Amino acid sequence: MKKYLWSKEALFFIPVLVFSFFLMFKTFQITPDGNLKLALKLWSDFAATIPLIRSFSLGDNFPPQYPIFAGPPIRYHFLFYLVVGFLEKIGVRLDWALNIPSAISFFALILIIYFLATKVFKNKAVGVLSIVLFLFNGSFSFLEFLKTHPISPNLINEIINTSEFASFGPYDGRVVSAFWSLNIFTNQRHLSLAYAAFLLLVFFLYRLIEVNKKFSTKGVVLLSLLIGLFPFFHLAVFGMMIVALGVFFLIYPKTRYQIFLIGLFSLALAIPQILYMGKSQIDVKFFDPGFLIQNLNFVNFVNYWVLNLGLTVVLAPIGFFLASRKVRKVFYPFFALFVVGNLFRFSPEVAANHKFFNLFLIGANFFTAYALIYIWKRKIFGKVLTAASLFFLTLSGIIDFFPIINDRYIEIPDVGSNRASQFILANTPKDSVFLNSSYLYDPASLAGRKIFMGWPYFSWSAGYDTDKRGKTMEKIYTSQDKLEICTLLRENDLDYFTVQDTSGDPDYPDIDIEFFQREFTSFYKNGDFVIFQTSQNCEGS
Repeated sequence: MKKYLWSKEALFFIPVLVFSFFLMFKTFQITPDGNLKLALKLWSDFAATIPLIRSFSLGDNFPPQYPIFAGPPIRYHFLFYLVVGFLEKIGVRLDWALNIPSAISFFALILIIYFLATKVFKNKAVGVLSIVLFLFNGSFSFLEFLKTHPISPNLINEIINTSEFASFGPYDGRVVSAFWSLNIFTNQRHLSLAYAAFLLLVFFLYRLIEVNKKFSTKGVVLLSLLIGLFPFFHLAVFGMMIVALGVFFLIYPKTRYQIFLIGLFSLALAIPQILYMGKSQIDVKFFDPGFLIQNLNFVNFVNYWVLNLGLTVVLAPIGFFLASRKVRKVFYPFFALFVVGNLFRFSPEVAANHKFFNLFLIGANFFTAYALIYIWKRKIFGKVLTAASLFFLTLSGIIDFFPIINDRYIEIPDVGSNRASQFILANTPKDSVFLNSSYLYDPASLAGRKIFMGWPYFSWSAGYDTDKRGKTMEKIYTSQDKLEICTLLRENDLDYFTVQDTSGDPDYPDIDIEFFQREFTSFYKNGDFVIFQTSQNCEGS
């Protein structure tokens, strides 16, 4: 790999590295005043990310729980954020602690895309094109953009200044998905490294089988460790690794014994992690064909994927049939992900299956790039056709890049300028659990303490029963019976509870602040925000 890094490729990869850091630091910063400065498009997702990091850096979260759904073992992949939390704990400022690993992970993903494509196709141009196709998605979302921005002399300026994604399905009601832009990597910071690990697995398996023609004991051990230690890092990608392993088992009969051993050892390491996380508290319909396709039938299926994959639908199959039989085998694990993602649901939120399709698309891009290189060599017509195809394969991605660049910011007062968080940090045990009177960026969460329930969507999508917990929360906050409140606080192991004016929040029960201040002794008060200690107010706590 060293010879690549010190050759002409460096002229390409140095700007990519700079871009990786730019992307992460552009979307999340710490202000000179110490506040959290968040791009608006990641503000909501980071309402789960920041509490998770802080539970490790400022709190005590061992054994790990989901800090915005205190009590049960964590069901969310946490290892990446554990590392970030450790970095903040030893003194690295939060934006550096998060952005540097995020940028390195994103850069590593791009590197492995290049090396996998280059090694398999033995063509550096395929590697470069695969990166371009990864960075600038080939969906037909540009058609949605043109509906509101008709072709005119000012079109380029309108693209450069746009601040909204052309299509953000299913959340905006459009067909083209929200999950093809780089937004998923700025919002889900652990995702890049997880995808890179999957590609690394495919790379190693391909090299060991097709190039080395054998597995060493060292190779079996290393691949078993890579897969087996992954559930805590990213459970969904762990599942995809098992799928890939199964595909290689089927298509390479001569190495089935070694692949079986890798699978066996991997599961031996993974099962204890999976058992710790436990099963979903919500019943999930496992066989649920169609992903996000409305009124599933053949026509709607084809329409959905043509609009979402663009010319890749045509060019990837062309590249596949042009490739040698040996090279084609690389596509099978990626295609298996496409099939699995379209047939099954693994969490309450079916949109979470986008990860299957992100990785499928990376694999499909290899063959799209190979087809483009082949067509380019077909004299003048081939060059014109390649240029036109590349234009339409990247136009949506180019348009989708500018909403990230032009995004507005929101500032959240962090511990240094949040008096309630400062008090909680200084005066409560690190493993305390709070009944919270706000969902997002609660003062207790910022101080690293676990809360009863953050914004329900996050916990629900991870498989927690938010309906039951929401009813308990409402019962506590709307009750006028101190004994009932204390009973519920004790039953749910809540060390502290907060009250504040929630009259303007339609998602929260109305809290009778006067009742709580009359019946309970406050532990801390700042304006209408009050903290009560359960043990101080409820006998037997």
